[in-house]
Order: sequence, then C-alpha cells, then structure tokens
Amino acid sequence: MQDLIHASVFHEVAALLVLGAGVGLVAVLLRQPLIVGLIAAGILAGPAALDLVRSDEHITLLSQLGIAVLLFLVGLKLDIGLVRSLGAVAVATGLGQVAFTAIIGFALCLALGLDALTSLYVAVALTFSSTIIIVKLLSDKREIDSLHGRIALGFLIVQDIFVVLSMVVVSALAAGAGEAAALTGLGRAVLGGGAMLVLVGLVIRFVANPLTTRLARAPELLAGFAIGWAALLAALADTVGLGKELGGLLAGVSLASTPFREAIAARLATLRDFLLLFFFIALGARLDLGALGEQVGASVVLSVFVLVGNPLIVVAIMGAMGYRRRTGLLAGLTVAQISEFSLIFMAMGVSLGHVAEPALGLVTLVGLVTIALSTYMITYSHRLADWLDRPLRLFERMHPWREVAAAGEAASRPGAGADVVLFGLGRFGGAIARRLRDRGISVLCVDFDPEAVRAWNRPGFEAVYGDATDPALVASLPLSGTRWAISSIPGQQAGLTHEDHRLSLIAALRAQHFTGRIAVTAHGEAEAAALRARGADLVLLPFQDAAERAAELVTAERSDSPRG
Repeated sequence: MQDLIHASVFHEVAALLVLGAGVGLVAVLLRQPLIVGLIAAGILAGPAALDLVRSDEHITLLSQLGIAVLLFLVGLKLDIGLVRSLGAVAVATGLGQVAFTAIIGFALCLALGLDALTSLYVAVALTFSSTIIIVKLLSDKREIDSLHGRIALGFLIVQDIFVVLSMVVVSALAAGAGEAAALTGLGRAVLGGGAMLVLVGLVIRFVANPLTTRLARAPELLAGFAIGWAALLAALADTVGLGKELGGLLAGVSLASTPFREAIAARLATLRDFLLLFFFIALGARLDLGALGEQVGASVVLSVFVLVGNPLIVVAIMGAMGYRRRTGLLAGLTVAQISEFSLIFMAMGVSLGHVAEPALGLVTLVGLVTIALSTYMITYSHRLADWLDRPLRLFERMHPWREVAAAGEAASRPGAGADVVLFGLGRFGGAIARRLRDRGISVLCVDFDPEAVRAWNRPGFEAVYGDATDPALVASLPLSGTRWAISSIPGQQAGLTHEDHRLSLIAALRAQHFTGRIAVTAHGEAEAAALRARGADLVLLPFQDAAERAAELVTAERSDSPRG
C-alpha cells in the first residue's frame, strides 16, 4: 500500500485528501469544528503514525498558499471603517483579555520550566481565539446578532488586529535572520514594507472599487482575482523580507473596503479549508508523538488556563463596565480556545530558530484540547450560565447600567432583519420589491450584479451583493424577524435538477433554521409541484400569475361596463 501511495505525487495527495475527508467526517459526527479534524489528520499523516508524507516540497507549497489565503481573509475583515466603529466595551475587553492571557501565560510557562523566549512565544500564541469557529457556532445557535454575540465579534476584531501586529513583529525579526548584519535586513524590510503600504494605499484609493466592480460581473473571475492578488502580494512581501503571511494579510486589507468583500470571503472559505489541510499535514510531519507525550502535563495546565481564565477575565471586565454576569459569560466562552493562528505563529518561530519543535507540539496539544472542549462549552453555554449564575455574582455590579441601556435601545428597534429578503433584482424581482415597499414592507434585496445593487441602493432600498446559491452568504444575512424569503430567479427551462439554485437556497435557509416562509419562482405547474414537495411554501409563476391578473382585470372591466 505504501508503494502505491508514494508511486507519484498525485497518489500521495489523493491519499491525504481521503484521510482528511475521513477524519473530518469523524470530527463532524462528534460535533467538532473542522479544524480539529484537520489537526488530527495532520498528526496521523506524519511519520509517527501513517507516514504518508514524502513530497515535502509540494506539501509545503500548498501549505504556504493556504496560509496566504487564510491571512488574506483575515485582512478582508479589517475594514478601517469597521475598526473605527468598535465600541468601548469591545476594545476594553479585547485588550484586557489579550494582556491578561499574555502576562499570566508567560508566568505559567516560566513556572513550567520553559525559557524566556519560548515562554513569550507560547504566551502570545495563547491569546489568539478562532474567529472561524466562533462565528460558525454562534451562527448555528442563531446568536450572532445577540448582545453577547455582537460584543464577542467586536473583541475578536481586536484580537485579529493583535494577530496582525504579532505577525509584523515576527516578520521584522525574520528580515534580519541569517544576515551578517541584522540591521541591513531590517532596513530592507522597513523600506520594502513602506513601499508595500504605499502600494496598498493607492489600490484602496484608486483601484479596488472600480476593479472589483468590473470583476464582480463574473463571480468566478472575482474569486480568481482575489486568489491571484493574495499570492502576488505574498510573493512580493517574501521578496522584501516581510514574509508571505504579511503579504497575504495586506492583500486582504486592500480589498476590505469594497462592497464585495463578503462575497469574496464566502467564495474563498472552502478553498481556505482545503489548503489548510496541507498546512496541518506539514505540521504533523514535523511532530514527534513521543515528544508530545512529554508535553501532556504542561498542555493540561495551559489548557485549563485558557478554558477557565479567558472567560473569567471577560466576565470581570464586562461586569466592571456595567454588563450582567450572564452576558459576560456567554461572550467570554467564545475565547475559551486558541486558534489556527496560534499554530502558524509558533511555526514561524520554529522556522526562525527562536523556539524548538517541542514548543510547537505543546501548543498543538493545547489547541486540540481547548478547541474540542470549548465547542461543547459554547454549544451548551446557556446551561453553563445557569449552573454558574450564583458563583459569578461577584463579577456583576449592583446596577448593570450599560446592559440595561443596550437592552432599551434594542427594544426600540423594529427588528434585526427586514420583513422580506428578496433574491434577484431583475424586472420581476424589482417589480416585487417596489410594490412591497409601497405597501410599507421593508425589503432586503440580494443580487450578484454589482450594477443592479448600486442602482437599487440609490433610491433608498437596502441591497447587498451576493450569490443566492452560496450557503455562506445565506448564513451571513440578518434573517431574524424576516417573514418571507423570496427568490425571483426562475430555473432552467429544462426543469428541476439537483444543482438547481432554488433547491440550494431552500436547503441553505432551512440549515439556518429560518422560521419564515419561502417563495420561489418557476416556469410551469409541474416544476411548481416539485418545488413545493422540496420545501417551498409558495411558488410564483410569473406568466401564469400575470395572465390570471390580466383575466381578473378584463373580467372586472367587463362586469363594470354598462350592458347595451
């Protein structure tokens, strides 16, 4: 079997993909995030287990591309306007949690016998939480728009900024590594970094919006451009000594202010997960399971610290700022794990020679434990909040004024979502939207034509760019309180198929536990019956409905006419 697997690079990659899919399926069955399965697959593929990895050069290339895409997506979230809008509680909680974890974590690592530089690396790695996992879990629980969900997303952005700064520092250190004069390498990195910042600034100011608007007419081309742009800036940054990671991040930042960032992120999410498999495989190939056994004690101590300490500091900070202990705990549980960036950060330290392989193994073990356990903690967060209500009373003020004010503000709003979410802004969809608005019904329009979205935003409609067949887009929509989801886009004349966009939309809405009603558009009665059987509450037949309405008008006109 080994000879067959290693007969060619293609056979080896095929075996790794099958292993990743199989272990990922087990993780999903255990209600674990995909990243747990990816880390486990990487360890199993390594030399200490199945020893599947021989094509190190190819695996490393895919791994580096995966990291570039991952950091591109992080940069894509760092819209300057969004960062400016962060509330005081998000900034204070985010900075407080980072400072607490770094300082106490550093002291714990020293107490565990690690040297100062390794302790610093591990402590910083413990401050990162996985935005991917948290957003997915909160979305599944339909808590992304809740008070604690909004606060959690706010301080996750603060963490992302800290990730960026950490990567910048490590990249600057890398610039001087191996040079006869470190200052020369650092100076080259500073000059190159300055030039790249100027380039990114010019792209944001003059290029990003018009270019992405043209590319968005073909969504596949927009995704292809995003990948190429991330790879190009990663290569440029690597050339000037900043590292591929920082280049990918800057590529994302350059497109973060465009109206198409959500569509780009949704389309690249699957590619990110695919390429990250090879990062974890490359990581597993470097781990010695025998050495990992020696790290169990230290990993248990650090895991308990992350699982317990991080939520408690969030509860304490939010309590001091005037929030209830329950809200603080629900938000705090979202940082009870480390993230994939922790492993990337440690891998960068290993490549620079700052830390040894056992430190990377230690953080990997902490990642497996904290991600696995925190998933259940977030899933059953309300039950945990009930159990811990009495012990956490000391973290709540006598009068939680800030949460009372926030609750009063939320109660005054009509709802987080529109009455109707309408997919498709063609002639039929546009007519529906106008008539609904004339009747006082709020409508959120979704279309993948950027010109249509821009045109509909002008007269006061709320319209967003996106593909109705993309489950990630549907998951990002504010569906709370929405009564109808309507697709005005008809299917192919050939009839209903498994790839039909209307079936994809129905499935995506049901997966988000959408409680409103779903209307889709069809060509004929047979197709309409099939769509009703697949979950549509109402099927619109534009030609038949128009003919029926015309017949009603003619009949009414005839009955109203005087008889001769």
